[in-house]
Amino acid sequence: MSIRIGGGAGFAGDRIDPAVDLARRGRLDFLVFECLAERTLAYGHLARMADPAKGHDPRIERRLGAVLQACVENRTTIITNMGVSNPLAAGRATVELARRMGLGLRVAVVTGDDLTATITPGTSLPEIGKTVGEHGLRVVGANAYLGAEAILPALDREPHVVITGRVADPSLFVAPLAHRRGWKLDDWHHLGAATAVGHLLECTTQVTGGYFADPPYKIVPNIAYLGFPYAEVEPDGTASITKLDGTGGLVSELTVKEQLLYEVHDPRAYLTPDVTADFSGVRLLQGGPDRVQVTGATGRERPATLKAIVGFDGGFLAEAEFSYAGPGAATRAMLAAQIVRERMQQVHKSGEELRVDLIGVASLHASACASGASAAAALSEVTGRDPHDVRIRAAMRTPDRAVAQALLEEVESLWLSGPAGGGGYRGNITPAVTTQPIYVERAAIEVGVEVMQS
Repeated sequence: MSIRIGGGAGFAGDRIDPAVDLARRGRLDFLVFECLAERTLAYGHLARMADPAKGHDPRIERRLGAVLQACVENRTTIITNMGVSNPLAAGRATVELARRMGLGLRVAVVTGDDLTATITPGTSLPEIGKTVGEHGLRVVGANAYLGAEAILPALDREPHVVITGRVADPSLFVAPLAHRRGWKLDDWHHLGAATAVGHLLECTTQVTGGYFADPPYKIVPNIAYLGFPYAEVEPDGTASITKLDGTGGLVSELTVKEQLLYEVHDPRAYLTPDVTADFSGVRLLQGGPDRVQVTGATGRERPATLKAIVGFDGGFLAEAEFSYAGPGAATRAMLAAQIVRERMQQVHKSGEELRVDLIGVASLHASACASGASAAAALSEVTGRDPHDVRIRAAMRTPDRAVAQALLEEVESLWLSGPAGGGGYRGNITPAVTTQPIYVERAAIEVGVEVMQS
């Protein structure tokens, strides 16, 4: 008998209504909410520093509250990493939510990923060739990427909801499949197949037409109402990826191929905490409308160490924008950028790196404006075009809030002291974080499970 497992969220800001549809109509065994990114985790640590009751996903009550009733009625187990940097607080919030809803729930909380206390000034940061002390930024938190092994004891407690902190995205799906099938932790073939399933589902609509549409070449029907995907997984690990009838989007060989290769640097050696997955032999077969069969995924021995992420206080991110319109807008916007750059250097004595983009002329694919080159050099990149709507965006990361505020004020001053035809100022200062990976021995991780009851 196949296991039905669905993707209920692919990131912290994902839609909620498609997950509700899955919970109600999907007849799922498991519904997984993957809501955690590296920077999301670092920001979670900052929130927990400010308030010990925070640090989990602030949408957890809204998201789970929308699906709990249906999941209980349909005997669907929820697994999520919305615990972020404070999974125990997330567990307590979920229990309180269930009480208000009149539901009797068992919530299993997985702990052990938080390595903050183990980080020292001598901890090596291999990607930049420095130690934490040499890096010079304040550590806000550190977390290991746990695997399915950490979730299995929680599933043994027969919970309605499993809440984790940092768990590798596909491992959230591997754990329930391995638990239900009884696959061992060294069954590399089946764990590799399960990882392929998890990887295909972890970004929700990316496998049902989201981030795929590119008209007129790739058309996605009813794209405003994309359905979230689910998989029917057989005992041998093969799976069919599909979505609910009547939902928007499509599941095709092309959507599945794109997601299969998404963020996979080597399809023959996709490293996860569970297995070194091998997708090179995967075969896809369109088995019907919005249904693709996936076979051939396998794996070999897992990496000896676990990846972990160290989050650092990056000071402040200052962003300010201003628009220019009409003929010559690009030339006037470039002049405005030069004014801002010169005044930050000469008046405010700022040595911080300043990026200034001309949105509508040069931003993602041109570096001249960002590097401070001349107006003529930057505008040569758009020879033959005269965009009539250009917006400058100036951005800077700095540890000094006064410098951040100065950037906003310099852009705002363009109202009167800049080129003609400008307006529409907007500025914002937000806390900034940076992250660096490290690698830790598995033996250094002590995983725990705490069960809470509503």
